[in-house]
Amino acid sequence: MKNFSLYRPLLACSISFVMMGMARQEAAAVMPVKDTVVKVIDISTRRQLFVDNYLIDHLGGGAQMQMNHPEAKEVVIEHGEPWEGSYCNNHSIFKDGDIYRMYYAAVHYNVQQGKVIDNEHPFYLCYAESNDGIHWRKPNLGLYEFRGSKQNNIIMTEDKMGDVRPGASSAAMFIDDNPDAAPDAKYKAIIGDYTEIGGSPQGALAFKSRDAIHWVPMHNKPVISGGSFDSQNLGFWDAAHKEYRAYWRYMAGEEKVRSIRTASSKDFINWSNYADLKYVNSPEEHLYNNVIKSYPRSPDIIMGFPIRYIERPWSASMRALPEPEHRKMRSSSVDRFGTALTEGLFMTSRDGVTFNRWNEAFLRPGIERPGTWNYGQQFIGWTMVETKSALEGAPDELSFYATESCWTGNSTLLRRFTMRMDGFVSITAPLSGGELVTKPVTFKGTHLSLNVSTSAAGSVRIELQDEQGKPIPGFTLEDSQELYGDNLDKKVYWKNGSDISSLQGLPVRIRFILKDAALFSFRCQ
Repeated sequence: MKNFSLYRPLLACSISFVMMGMARQEAAAVMPVKDTVVKVIDISTRRQLFVDNYLIDHLGGGAQMQMNHPEAKEVVIEHGEPWEGSYCNNHSIFKDGDIYRMYYAAVHYNVQQGKVIDNEHPFYLCYAESNDGIHWRKPNLGLYEFRGSKQNNIIMTEDKMGDVRPGASSAAMFIDDNPDAAPDAKYKAIIGDYTEIGGSPQGALAFKSRDAIHWVPMHNKPVISGGSFDSQNLGFWDAAHKEYRAYWRYMAGEEKVRSIRTASSKDFINWSNYADLKYVNSPEEHLYNNVIKSYPRSPDIIMGFPIRYIERPWSASMRALPEPEHRKMRSSSVDRFGTALTEGLFMTSRDGVTFNRWNEAFLRPGIERPGTWNYGQQFIGWTMVETKSALEGAPDELSFYATESCWTGNSTLLRRFTMRMDGFVSITAPLSGGELVTKPVTFKGTHLSLNVSTSAAGSVRIELQDEQGKPIPGFTLEDSQELYGDNLDKKVYWKNGSDISSLQGLPVRIRFILKDAALFSFRCQ
């Protein structure tokens, strides 16, 4: 059989690239916040996060924007079945009522001296489910035969389906939040189209399902063209703009830089408004899976967790990384298989095209240990879900899932990471203090609540100002009741109470004075 690994997930190009755009030190992770054009922004009752400078007019004192990092938890699933293997990736995860669903590429690479064998079994798409997002099971679906048995969790193969041949290992399934979605298309997917075994993708196919298990093509040919389509292709319903959005990979310029392209659609079949993603104050870097989707708690913000791909030269540091002998063996086939490193980034957008991308890593490779610091680690699954906290009485948290232990054996591990709700970026200040002043906003609601964390000695005080920055009587800093604690929904009080309904519809600025505190989001409600 022809070796076609160079067209598949993570092995899509055998050309070595120089490392592009070294990341800045984390201590410098402060984004520009001053906007020369001041306009009134209607925030209504929507939750407001500080992931960009959209609302920020001024940061003073010791206050700064700080990107936060998820905390590593347990391995939730091992992809070690005979039909799975050493390079299972491209996970898509979502909560569907009381059940969590997971789809992933089942891929095995047998690494030997001077070669990587990828045809010991075909590439599959597999399925797992969970009641809590932590403990996962692989149901016997009985759909496809593997070595004489249908007792497996294979949900799609790369065999021809009608007129199309789906690259199942590139799929990203999602539950369609479009209120007008047809019952037989409650679940959808964008999948690369392989017109022949070993051929490069011809475009992206649209798939649908009534039950999240049985999938059929929505059209007899690709609905999206102009790209590579050999890593995870994805689409979703953008509720804020009332349209579908798709994101996929393409190779940019003569240097063939791994980049991201997007388009929009009203019906998931006819796509237009093709655009290449733009970035604010970020260098050109190789980006693999894009992991982009609207943030459910604030749907007007589109978030991405793209995978940064970096090739490092052989050095003392490279040779000191985990499993050096296996690293050398991988490189004996193609050098970058042993020297490339991957990690997760964080970026956000308000329009789906221009993104604010933090240049520092969101999910680093972490402490050196077996299965880490290699090509394919920290590929973040698409995308985060809410799960219960392990702390009794604590609120739900966000769970992310990322790969590790690629290449080296017969299985791949998927580890869970957690973060507080809205915890991506905070406005953080030391005990000596700092302040944040917003641009003028109008709102609806009767009170203001904060997602905030302070120390026992820390605090937050809030002042409401008019459009020109003059304190509003009754809502001045002197009137503010000192707020402290750690809560996702902490109500703000002044001397006369919490009621702000008298200011509804009027342009106001919100001034936050923070001491040893982190402010993640706020909401008028």
